[in-house]
Amino acid sequence: MADSPDARSLLSASSHLNLMEVDTIDDKEFDIPQVDTPPTLESILNELEDEEDAFVLEDTCVLNTDNMDAHSCETSSLASSDSGDPVHLKRHRRTVDLNPTVHGSVLRHSLLKGISAQIVSAADKVDAGLPTAITMSGVIAVGTSHGLALVFDTNQALRLCLGTKATGADFGAVSALSINHDCSRLLCGFAKGQITMWDLASGKLLRTINDAHPPGTAILHVKFTDDPTLAVCNDSGGSVFELAFRRVMGMRSCDSRCLFSGSKGEVCAVEPLLAPPDLREHPITHYSLLAMASLTKILVIGLKPSLKVWMTFPYSKSDPSSVPQLAWQFVPVQKTVNPVLAFCKGDTVHFLLVKKEENGTIHVIKQRQLHLSCDIISLSWINSRTLVLVDSHEKLQVVDRPSQEVLETLDLEQVQLVYNSRHFKSLATGGNVSQALALVGEKACYQSVSSYAGQIVYLGTKSAHMMTLRNWRERMDCLLKQEHFVEALSLAWSFHEGTAKAVVGLCADPVKRKGVVADKMIEIIFQLAEFALKKCPEQGRIQVLEQHFHDVVPVLVDYCLLLQRTELLFEQLYSRLVENTVAKGVFLEALESYIVADRLGHLTTPIMRDLLAHYHSSGMMDSLERCIVHLDITSLDIQQVVQVCWENKLHDAMVYVFNRGMNDYVTPMEKLFAVIGQPLREGRSLSDEEVVMGNKLLVYISCCLAGRAYPLGDIPEDLVVQVKHQVFEFLIRLHSADSSDEEEVFPFIRTLLHFDTREFLNVLAMTFEDFKNDKQALEYQQRIVDILLQIMVDNSDFTPSQVGGLFTFLARQLAKPDNTLFVNRNLFDQVLEFLCCPDDDSRHTERQQVLLELLHVGSVVHFNEERLLALAEKAQFYQICEFLYEKKQLYDRIVDCYLRDPLRKAEVFSYIHNLLSMPGYSPDQKHSVKNKTLQHLQELISMDPAKSADLVLLHLAAEVQQIISELQDDHLIFRFLSSLLQPREVPHSEPPQLLEPDLHELHLDLLSRFDPDHLLVFLQTSQHYRLEEAVQITQKYHHNKATAYLLEKRGDVPGAFAVLLETLKEKLSRFTSEGEDGDAGGAEEEGGGQSSLTALRSSLDDIIVLCHQSSQNLNQQQREVLWFPLLETMMASQKQGKGLNAKHAFQVLKELTMKVLNCMSSFIPLPAIIQRILQDPVYGKGKLAEIQGLILGMLDTFNYEQTLLETTTSLLNHDLHWSLAHLRAAVTRGLHPRQDYCNICLQQYKRRQSSQEEIIVFSCGHLYHLQCLQQKECVWGVTSDPQQRWSCYKCSSSRAGKGSPALEPRRGRSATLAQASVEVTLDPQQEQSWDQLRCLYRGPSRLAILSELSHSHGSDKSGLLVSGQSDHFQLKLSPPPVLEE
Repeated sequence: MADSPDARSLLSASSHLNLMEVDTIDDKEFDIPQVDTPPTLESILNELEDEEDAFVLEDTCVLNTDNMDAHSCETSSLASSDSGDPVHLKRHRRTVDLNPTVHGSVLRHSLLKGISAQIVSAADKVDAGLPTAITMSGVIAVGTSHGLALVFDTNQALRLCLGTKATGADFGAVSALSINHDCSRLLCGFAKGQITMWDLASGKLLRTINDAHPPGTAILHVKFTDDPTLAVCNDSGGSVFELAFRRVMGMRSCDSRCLFSGSKGEVCAVEPLLAPPDLREHPITHYSLLAMASLTKILVIGLKPSLKVWMTFPYSKSDPSSVPQLAWQFVPVQKTVNPVLAFCKGDTVHFLLVKKEENGTIHVIKQRQLHLSCDIISLSWINSRTLVLVDSHEKLQVVDRPSQEVLETLDLEQVQLVYNSRHFKSLATGGNVSQALALVGEKACYQSVSSYAGQIVYLGTKSAHMMTLRNWRERMDCLLKQEHFVEALSLAWSFHEGTAKAVVGLCADPVKRKGVVADKMIEIIFQLAEFALKKCPEQGRIQVLEQHFHDVVPVLVDYCLLLQRTELLFEQLYSRLVENTVAKGVFLEALESYIVADRLGHLTTPIMRDLLAHYHSSGMMDSLERCIVHLDITSLDIQQVVQVCWENKLHDAMVYVFNRGMNDYVTPMEKLFAVIGQPLREGRSLSDEEVVMGNKLLVYISCCLAGRAYPLGDIPEDLVVQVKHQVFEFLIRLHSADSSDEEEVFPFIRTLLHFDTREFLNVLAMTFEDFKNDKQALEYQQRIVDILLQIMVDNSDFTPSQVGGLFTFLARQLAKPDNTLFVNRNLFDQVLEFLCCPDDDSRHTERQQVLLELLHVGSVVHFNEERLLALAEKAQFYQICEFLYEKKQLYDRIVDCYLRDPLRKAEVFSYIHNLLSMPGYSPDQKHSVKNKTLQHLQELISMDPAKSADLVLLHLAAEVQQIISELQDDHLIFRFLSSLLQPREVPHSEPPQLLEPDLHELHLDLLSRFDPDHLLVFLQTSQHYRLEEAVQITQKYHHNKATAYLLEKRGDVPGAFAVLLETLKEKLSRFTSEGEDGDAGGAEEEGGGQSSLTALRSSLDDIIVLCHQSSQNLNQQQREVLWFPLLETMMASQKQGKGLNAKHAFQVLKELTMKVLNCMSSFIPLPAIIQRILQDPVYGKGKLAEIQGLILGMLDTFNYEQTLLETTTSLLNHDLHWSLAHLRAAVTRGLHPRQDYCNICLQQYKRRQSSQEEIIVFSCGHLYHLQCLQQKECVWGVTSDPQQRWSCYKCSSSRAGKGSPALEPRRGRSATLAQASVEVTLDPQQEQSWDQLRCLYRGPSRLAILSELSHSHGSDKSGLLVSGQSDHFQLKLSPPPVLEE
């Protein structure tokens, strides 16, 4: 090989290239370091089960590319360019997100310029061909399309060129490469199926293997196993073979064994488990595991000690063109290190943990899947926690497996990745591969990606690229180069806390790790501060400057506090920022959120001084107060702070300083009392600010008495008792320190009572809860109660509510089981007199509520109930009376209380109903309440007739007649009966008293008088009146429409018609009389006075409806008796209307007459109508033009009906023909048996002409021998007819098993098949299916549509052509739907 001119020229060219780059390539840079460092015991023990927080070992690299800037193409990732959002550090949110999502640039993408240049040079100068495959171990080998293999060392120098172009012409392109674990052997697979083995030390060809697999297939994969004498190969036929290398007597040989045949499913990827050097003795390595991926599943087999399949796993549904991927990695899980197989086909990566059990079996455990939204074409591990994926769009993604988070995305489009499609299609051997494998090969790039020891190399058409994980410092430096300081700090903090992903270069010891990272963070913090000051806008609005520093300064503060380096913050950083006034202000304002959150409790004296000055000058007094109450008191200048607090009324801060700085808990109370005491003594209303101060005072006293500090925290335990006593001593002082002669005694308690009595008593009530074992406190408690009584009793300055609140408070204290208070019980009687004073009308509701609350306290207060009841009735305290009557069970008296109480009068109905409905009350009690209700029923009905009717209906139905007889007002009776007899939504059985005819007739009479509009509705809904009496009532009040309804209901149609006709004549007469004034009728109509015309139309509609309803059941002569008088009446009105001046009135009468004609034409023959019109003197002597409109209208009606009849006949005939034609086609359709054997005896029927066996075929497709069916007795019914009717035995058995009804005889037919008698029939289920199918295709019958139309013709109020019908009415006729055969 050394003598080959091609090789010499290639080596000389490569040497020339390498010498050109010798000045920039450092030998140390490409040294081969140690392989993966084994995990330490500490790292394994610290490993969490979910692998979330275990440290990551630094992966040592074969190619050390730390300093390859001169030879590398740095690419910033999507994650690094967009990561980090400084918005969250602005003024309104000044703390750093402690769960950052910033990862920076995780991968270092380096272009291997030395190898790339020599690949291009070899192709151009020695015609080596384009690169086709690459593999990496201790060296890098690149295969070409002309059958050469180029071997490069770690300096990217070409060391070997294996093969010749002549060999390439015979073997084809290099399609697969593999290097063994000690870098001594190289296997090359070729496109035409040959395999060669080379010695990498000498460059000698050791083996050429031609018969390892079937000829005519390309080598897709060739892989060494951990055993140097064992390899596997995969060809384009989808088969996998084991290659066992032997050397006997100096002769090298290779034995081949088929592991998986492509006829069972084509394998397109194989991956043996290769252990790193430190895990070569792992128990799992003894099995020599091999993973194989076919188009439908993956298999894990063991090659040793004997061939065995350990696991198969089918893929989930995916795109047929998706490429299966396999990758092994040893992963520390649960204190042990075991291999994990990652595999995918499509967008989901599955993980299988493989471990050896004690009994020697292999156990495979499925772990959490990884779902991505892309089609994966390459899958590689870069360390035990991180995967690198390439999708079909050539986007590279770095994924953290435990968190399933995408750390970075790179675009590999410029790499121009090499695809192995030609080999998968086996184009070099004629393309004899399956279509499925060829489809997968479109995106296959197995031989273009190789990973080893934390590095991944990608082969492009003209270049080679290396991907390695950046170490932690480099990742931060990348962000710093882009001036992304905030993101760099966020990433550094994740390193500090151990939450970062894909970490390289940090030690495992947390203390050392935090120390190293903290130093780097401090360096970045100073860089950020200098950057902020240097990049500060020199000109522009102050808001722009403030925003600039708001984006930076809170970040500096936050990370200094996170690192607990306050001296760095307050000394070095502050001294630097104070040079810029805006930066100084932003810094001081940024401290507030950390002080309030108790993350910063101590400030240096200069910072505190500047803080006070800045907040004071900026008017941020609320913020200053919040800061003061959270700061350590030792960092405050008390004199300065107190002065600022008094000047700006920062009372919370003042209280805090006095309490914490001077242990003075009394002075703040004196100051707060001074604020609210003066206006309360003068009787002035308090301002909002003074109310706030009063509330602060109450809260402060409550905190002091409860042992809590104000505004937050707790009082020191050794001061709790002392503070309580000081507060009590202060409250019970007889006079204040600067009192005047006019000051009343106990000014402080008096002030609090006037400010808010209820809240002050609540404070005392909460305080008294804790006074159980403190004798001194109990004395204070009694003393305060005595003072309260002294101040408030018999004092007109306090309202009844305030006095009542005091006694309620006292009653609750006295009711406690461990009560030690003494209160004169006579005082309660005194309070009772005060509250029930009848001469005082003021605060009536308030006084009643206070007394009621006092009564509800318990058994402590004992009043004389008789006296209390008398006082309550006198004071009109009806709720008090109810309370007392309830205790005495005088429930009827409570009804009086409700009726006399104007505020609760409407609630009496609910009370009565609840009492009479609920159990627990005696019959006597309910009877007394019923009597009381009856006594006041007239008053109740006046209040609410509906609720009163409900009460009567539910509880007093038997007394309905008595109630009505006692009611004096007819209108009141009408309202009551309207509510009582109205139909109800909830049906229930009505009491018999409500079904009495007299009751309904009384209501009918009252309706006629007070509400005639609802009279007809009542007659139609009620069924409990007598017809004769009802007719008399309606006639009495001249309600003709109601009378006609009753007469029709009685069967007297002529009488009803006469009444309505008389009404119609009245309306016609009124209408014509109004029309005699010329255009008066039209003007009236246009002006809105349509009463006469509307009444006329309504009256005519009523009589037409009556004629329509009655004509259905009358003969021809009786119909004429109804319709002709109506027509004559209308024509007579037209005769009168001829003399009218108003044309509009005459036109209306003509229109109404036509309406009558149209309606009666449905019942009266047209010749009879025309004859009657011509006999009429109005039209008989006139000209034809006068009756032209009437006759033409009748002719239109005739034409319409004739068209309708013809259309109906046509539709009927067409539908009938369509139905019969399709039914015949379905019945005469031939039958096709499903099987050629009997479904009972399972014997085939004979097709010979001489066979005399009869068979029966059913429409379901089942076939039987006649004798078999006779034995099963599958005959419908008992019949002597030789042409018997059979049922399918199999179908009928299945229906019988489901509990179907008994079969009924169905129609069938017979035929012959191969000289055999065949009986064809439809079973019940098929008959039903046929009917449903027929109905489905046909839709609703058009005959049915016309029938409904004719039914509506008879039931409609005005017939088919009445005025209620649209003028544009059309029949929508469509042809029947087409049934597809």
